[in-house]
Amino acid sequence: MTDHVSGKSIVITGAGGGFGRLVALKAAARGAMVTLGDIDLAAAEAAAAEVRAGGGQAQAAQVDVRKLAEVKALVARAAHTFGRIDVMINNAGIMPLAFISDHEAAHEAWERCIDVNIKGVLNGMIAAHDPMIAQGRGHVINLSSIYGNFPVVGAAVYGASKTAVNFLSESFRVETRGKIKVTIVKPTGVPATGLSASVINPAASVGILGQNTPDFMAMVEGMQAGTFPAERLDPANIDYASLAPEHIADAIVHVIDQPWGVSIGDITVRAAGDHFIL
Repeated sequence: MTDHVSGKSIVITGAGGGFGRLVALKAAARGAMVTLGDIDLAAAEAAAAEVRAGGGQAQAAQVDVRKLAEVKALVARAAHTFGRIDVMINNAGIMPLAFISDHEAAHEAWERCIDVNIKGVLNGMIAAHDPMIAQGRGHVINLSSIYGNFPVVGAAVYGASKTAVNFLSESFRVETRGKIKVTIVKPTGVPATGLSASVINPAASVGILGQNTPDFMAMVEGMQAGTFPAERLDPANIDYASLAPEHIADAIVHVIDQPWGVSIGDITVRAAGDHFIL
């Protein structure tokens, strides 16, 4: 089979952990050249060192995606080191789930969510636009969420931020057709990424869990206690209940691994037995 990953220069934001780190490792193992940006420079450098230890090509840089100049500098660094930028993965994001009634505790996090999840993605698209247009081709991959599919209680701001990602992505796709491919990736709940650490009120997850809330909470408690049935954490099982982050990373690598003329517009990956109703 033809390999469409090897030799590509890929920039990833939020690459110090979670999906970003995994994509860097997987893509570099396939021969890609990766530039890892993260607000936590030590985390980005550790991930880049892990790539290099495995024989891959990687560099790390500190970037605050809320600042356009820093994102442009990240892209410029990739182009300088590796000659071009083929793929821009706007992965950085936070998930401050909370009810509107939680505003006293949540407002500051909501403002940061708007800045990171919306402005950060926009800044990534802007930074990649001119170099990719000049090259004549490129690929932008934006991390959205199933929360962006439909409004639910407990996710007013987070869901709105991901809906904005969807709108930005589709507008960008239409404007740049024939020059830049655009893919929207919509993960479901993946606890192991650490994204849940940014949740303000865990009870706010009821909006996306609905009638499955008691089962989900029991699963989380069982996983923490080590008592959750092992077969339900086996991806070979049709009732696989909690998606591991590597499956999202594999999906991202899959959308990269296409001929330049083939674009996967959006992709949702979920465990077959997950609890999410969207």
